Amino acid sequence: MSLKIQTSNVTNKNDPKSINSRVFIGNLNTAVVKKSDVETIFSKYGRVAGCSVHKGYAFVQYANERHARAAVLGENGRVLAGQTLDINMAGEPKPNRPKGLK
Repeated sequence: MSLKIQTSNVTNKNDPKSINSRVFIGNLNTAVVKKSDVETIFSKYGRVAGCSVHKGYAFVQYANERHARAAVLGENGRVLAGQTLDINMAGEPKPNRPKGLK
């Protein structure tokens, strides 16, 4: 018998600890990639406390900031379902990029 741990859909808590341990995943092909796929990919960096998938993007809530930062470093720029993921810490401003790049 296989036991699958369900993660919460809640990724919008506003306390500082939650904000600092939340990852934004942009440019996500949600026509192909499902919540379970996101959970599988990002769980290798630490315990995923919550995951919410929306059209074109997702949020992953980790139990701590260290795991969230490891996920950003490990997965940003990854190509998934034909699209290059844009991954950042959700509580931090997006880094500036040269004009002309998305």
